[in-house]
Amino acid sequence: MATPDSDWLTPNWLAEGAAHIWRPYCQMQTARPPLPVVATLGSRLVLADGRELIDGLASWWTACHGYNHPHIAQALRDQIERMPHVMFGGLAHEPAYRLAKRLADLLPGDLSHAFFAESGSVAVEIAMKMALQFHINRGAQTNKGAGRTRFLSFRGGYHGDTLATMTVCDPEEGMHSLFSGVMPAQVIADLPRDAESEAALDALLAVRGEEIAAILVEPLVQGAGGMLLHGPETLRALRRLADAHGVLLIFDEIFTGFGRTGTMFAMQAAGIEPDIVTLSKALTGGTLPLSAAVASTRVFEAFLSDDPEAGLMHGPTYMANPLACAAANASLDLFEDGAWRADVARVSAALTEGLEPCRAAPGVVDVRVMGAIGVVEFDAPVAVGDLCARFVEEGAWIRPMGKVIYLTPAFTTPDTDLALLTRAVRKVVGVAHPLD
Repeated sequence: MATPDSDWLTPNWLAEGAAHIWRPYCQMQTARPPLPVVATLGSRLVLADGRELIDGLASWWTACHGYNHPHIAQALRDQIERMPHVMFGGLAHEPAYRLAKRLADLLPGDLSHAFFAESGSVAVEIAMKMALQFHINRGAQTNKGAGRTRFLSFRGGYHGDTLATMTVCDPEEGMHSLFSGVMPAQVIADLPRDAESEAALDALLAVRGEEIAAILVEPLVQGAGGMLLHGPETLRALRRLADAHGVLLIFDEIFTGFGRTGTMFAMQAAGIEPDIVTLSKALTGGTLPLSAAVASTRVFEAFLSDDPEAGLMHGPTYMANPLACAAANASLDLFEDGAWRADVARVSAALTEGLEPCRAAPGVVDVRVMGAIGVVEFDAPVAVGDLCARFVEEGAWIRPMGKVIYLTPAFTTPDTDLALLTRAVRKVVGVAHPLD
C-alpha cells in the first residue's frame, strides 16, 4: 500500500468540502459526520487518524477480491497508458469485446449479448427497456402504450434508486415509499415459495399477464430489502410461470453475481436461466463503475430488423469504458483459477460459527448465512448511526440497514479479520460467547 501523502492525512479537505457534499442515504441535517478514509488494503480501511477498520461490507459488496489487488491494479495501469476511454458509438475496443465474450462463456444457457453501462440501476433500467421493446418489436404491444407495459416484481425487492427502478422496488418496506402514487404503478406480488403461493401468482398472471412485459427478481437473496433468502425452487417456479404466460424473466444479479452466494451466479443454483440478467458491483472487483444487461439470443434477435427504429436506441456516454472493462477482465482472471470457491466456503463457515450465537441476543429473530453473506435480523429497525459508531470502536466497518446487521466481506478476508468482524457483532448485540 502506498503511504498517503500529507494532503490526504490532513483533514482540511473534509472540513472544507463538507458544506458542498450531498451524501447518500442520510438526512444531512442530523447525520453523523463520515469517517475520512485515506487508503485501503486487503480487507482494511485506513482512516486519516491512522486507525484501521476491517471492512465487513466490501464497499457495498463490490471488493470481492479485497482492496488494491495487484493483478487488477496492474491491468488498470497498463490500460490507462494505452486508452482510458473512447466513445462506444461507432468504435470498438479490445477490453469490451473480450469482456463480452468472457461473460457469454461464463453465463449459463445462451445469455450471450452484453449491453454495458456504468451503474447497476442503469443496467436494470436498460433490461426493463429491452423487455418493453422486445414486445413492441414482436407486435405484442404498441409504442403508444397499449399491451405489455408493466413489470411484475416482489415484496422485499430492491432494484435501484433511479426513476424506473424505484417503481419495481418494494413500495412499502423499501426506501422509496415517499414516491408512491407519483411514479407509474407496477405489479408487486409475493414471491412463490411453495405450491400455494405459486398458484396465487399463476392466478394473478392469468388476469394481468397480458399487460406485463417481464418478471423481475433478485435470485436467492433480496439484498437491500433486508438480505431476505429464498430457495432455488422459487426461481424455477418463476421460469415456469414466465413461460406459461408469455412474459420475459429478468434476474437482477447485481448483488448475487460473481460468487457471493456460493456459485458464480445465483441462477446456477436453480439450473435455469432468465431472458436477461443484470450484473455490476463485483464485476470490476470494486475498482471502477461498470454494469451490464446481458440478453439471451431470443431477446437480442427481436431487435434485428431492416427498420432502424427497431434497434435499441440507448447509449450511456461512458458505456463499455475501456479502463473499467480492463478491470473487469482482470477480476475474471482471478475467478478463473477457482480459488474463490474455497474462500467463499471458508467465509461462509466463519460467518455461520461466529454469528449463530446472536440468536440468543435480545430482539434477534433470525440468523442466516448464504455463501459469503451473514445476517442477524431484529424484530424492529435498528439505530444505524449508533451501531456504526459502536462497530468502529471495535475496529470494524459495519453499516446495518433496516432490521438487519449484515456482513458481506471480501472473499479474501483473513480468518483473523473474519473473527474480529463476528466478535464485534456479538459484542454489539449483547451476547456472551466462549469465543470471546
